[in-house]
Amino acid sequence: MREELNNIKDELSQKKAQIFDVREEDEWDEGHLKEAHFVPLSDLRVGVEPDDKNLNIKTYLYCRSGQRVHMAKPLLEEMGFENIVALNEGFIELADNGFEVE
Repeated sequence: MREELNNIKDELSQKKAQIFDVREEDEWDEGHLKEAHFVPLSDLRVGVEPDDKNLNIKTYLYCRSGQRVHMAKPLLEEMGFENIVALNEGFIELADNGFEVE
């Protein structure tokens, strides 16, 4: 798993991928991955599209425990995102594996 996470970090730093945090605002405010875009699941559920979207690159999703990403993925697919990866690792696990946190 560690190697897979390192590959994700490399893709993000090379701008070959983007990462969306689908947690809610209070969770985001407590801390989030530095590279992440704030795209709360509650917004997606009412049809609010992400501001910083790039439909043409791989899009990783994370939340607290890996549950909400599976609800967010089909909503983003309906908005035109084609290459979405719902991470099983949550915020804390990603932070513990070397992702920078703000």
